Amino acid sequence: MAGHSHWANIAFKKGLVDKKRGKLFGKLARLIIVAAKRGGDPAANLALRYAIERAKKASMPNETIEKAIKKGTGELAGESYDEVLYEGYGPGGVAVLCEILTDNRNRTAGEIRKIFEVNGGNLGTTGCVAWMFERQGLFRISAAHVDEDRLMEVALDAGATDVRSVDGLFEVQCTPDQFQQVAAALEAARIPVESSEIARVASTTVELEGDTARAALKLMEALEDHDDVQSVTSNFSVPDEMLAEMAGR
Repeated sequence: MAGHSHWANIAFKKGLVDKKRGKLFGKLARLIIVAAKRGGDPAANLALRYAIERAKKASMPNETIEKAIKKGTGELAGESYDEVLYEGYGPGGVAVLCEILTDNRNRTAGEIRKIFEVNGGNLGTTGCVAWMFERQGLFRISAAHVDEDRLMEVALDAGATDVRSVDGLFEVQCTPDQFQQVAAALEAARIPVESSEIARVASTTVELEGDTARAALKLMEALEDHDDVQSVTSNFSVPDEMLAEMAGR
């Protein structure tokens, strides 16, 4: 069974994903544009459907979503973005993956390399850490909203592969092709979902403490803040008390 998406949970609990709404909307628009290149019908394009759902959860206006779709399908003039996966190592030797959408590979590569270097890490070569991760559908649900037995019944019947308590949240995992089915089942059961995504999940994890943990978190936050970075994944966790301390800064 795959490990946890620890950084995704840390980022969620610290509110990093929605910290800067304008920046978030820009990233989501890029995601929609790229997905829409494969077809503008969400019913036939899973990537586009997922991108639209993320945008709606972030309260992106429908007009902005439609405009991004039209840019992707070519109905409106728009930017052309390349999908790039950068791999590297952070403090403590932890593995780091960055999913990028960029209109200038050379510029982005230099900026991402600099972020790694100034935060105690280094950008690696293609394939150096990607083998440690697998793509999984992830749903995060507050324990205050559902009983664990009820959640397991609904999620596993819908095709989820696992339900577990992670960092104070329930996390439901499924294969990417079961993502929509599990999402529909949770909605039908009126189980509120705090966040959902198709992400790269580490097969094994390491726990960092002290200054090493703080440095790793600083690197991840800096990468997350970059305009071209769609998502950041790592294979480390930090003690709950440290997370609580940093969240209260």
